[in-house]
Amino acid sequence: MLRERLGLTWELHGDGREPRPGAAVRPDQRLSWPRTVGLGAQHVVAMFGATFVFPLVMGLDPNLGIMMSGIATALFLLVVRGRIPSYLGTSASFVGAVAAIRAAGGSSAVVTGAVAVSGIALALVGLAVHRAGSAVVNRLFPPVVAGAVVLLIGFNLAPVVARIYWPQDQWTALATMAVVLASGVLLRGFWGRISVFVGLVFGFALSWLLDLTTGPITAPDATGAVTTHFRVDLGAVAHADWIGLPSTHAPEFRLSAILLALPAVIALVAENTGHVRAVAEMTGSDLDGSLGRALFADGLATAVAAGTGSAPTTTFAENIGVMAATRVYSTAAYWVAAGTAVLLGLCPKFGAIVAATPGGVLGGITVVLYGMIGLLGANIWVRNRVDFGDPVHLVPTAAGVVAGIGGVSIGVTGGFSLSGITLGTLIVLVGHHALRHLAARRRTATGPHPAPAAPVPVSVSAPTAADPQPVPAAPAPAAASRGAAR
Repeated sequence: MLRERLGLTWELHGDGREPRPGAAVRPDQRLSWPRTVGLGAQHVVAMFGATFVFPLVMGLDPNLGIMMSGIATALFLLVVRGRIPSYLGTSASFVGAVAAIRAAGGSSAVVTGAVAVSGIALALVGLAVHRAGSAVVNRLFPPVVAGAVVLLIGFNLAPVVARIYWPQDQWTALATMAVVLASGVLLRGFWGRISVFVGLVFGFALSWLLDLTTGPITAPDATGAVTTHFRVDLGAVAHADWIGLPSTHAPEFRLSAILLALPAVIALVAENTGHVRAVAEMTGSDLDGSLGRALFADGLATAVAAGTGSAPTTTFAENIGVMAATRVYSTAAYWVAAGTAVLLGLCPKFGAIVAATPGGVLGGITVVLYGMIGLLGANIWVRNRVDFGDPVHLVPTAAGVVAGIGGVSIGVTGGFSLSGITLGTLIVLVGHHALRHLAARRRTATGPHPAPAAPVPVSVSAPTAADPQPVPAAPAPAAASRGAAR
């Protein structure tokens, strides 16, 4: 039956009220529909902060991003045939590339064109993994390389915070940052996972209150020009319709921009692999055979989203955390979440409110987010026990990280150069594999040496706006039961 093959049928779990003691609701099961709708709404809230913050940071329409995240999630569930419960929200992995593209004068069309090509590249990787098996991922992108790429993506963004967002309102940025830090550490369960969203709401409210009490601010705007203006401008909100389609545009393809965006594919491969393994461990399922489908689905969804002018997508750790807390892995809840996101995207007035987020608030949020992205790259090294005493790991990584973060540039032609994330990734990727090959040949010529310890396979995900912690490889039952939905 077609519906069964696509994962569109669900068996009622127990009495439909809650997971049975010691059991979990499998992807092909569901609770009663009212409870399933409630769980779907919870997934929407979990993905919400990151899914509209990152399009905002990338200069794209957040309303369209939310709507396309719902469409991308539905597409993902169909491709994986309902075996992998996951929500596809806006990806943080492209933020560094987008900042570099815009710094070079690239428009939103150029940005989405580069993202679309990267999505196609990820889909091709998914096809290759589906045919060759999941082991090919670890051979091509070992932890030392994947960690370096994620670190480069995060730390390359430090100048964006320092030069664009923070100067627009430094004290609001500082207060917003403090709330994000405190929320992420002091709040428990679900609220701790959406600490960035909590900070954004606080910063927005603070900016509005300062406008009422102290009047306009004289500071740089998003272009760097010093003007006197109110922090919160809701003029566009009054003119926005309640119901309507978000604004879309066609992508434009430029080789220099595409090369800047392609390294993010490595981060997405690492992220999706970690998420699939985390879901497999939580559900007790063998999903290695579905990894290729998951990568293909994410790549296809990113290409489709970018083709409309929207932001790239990726599987979300926040929603995996919600599943761990509730022990409900039903894909029915994700279909509800996807439909809800599409409906939210059809409200332009909501999008106008999101687009009015003050620059100082974004400064307080991004100073945390970008650092989290970079440090999660280091966490990939730690969790996989990367030995930097081995020159094969140390030398190319050291060179690539400094070249990428320091802004080293290599002019290839008169109008084209390699720099930033692209150059750093190439140095680490090519350098690692070339030096490993040469080292192996030398060992063969001089005699065998003790083999290094194999890396421990763990689940590591690239960070998202509302989830400062990586998804654990195997959440303990006690942790899974705390904060369960009621």
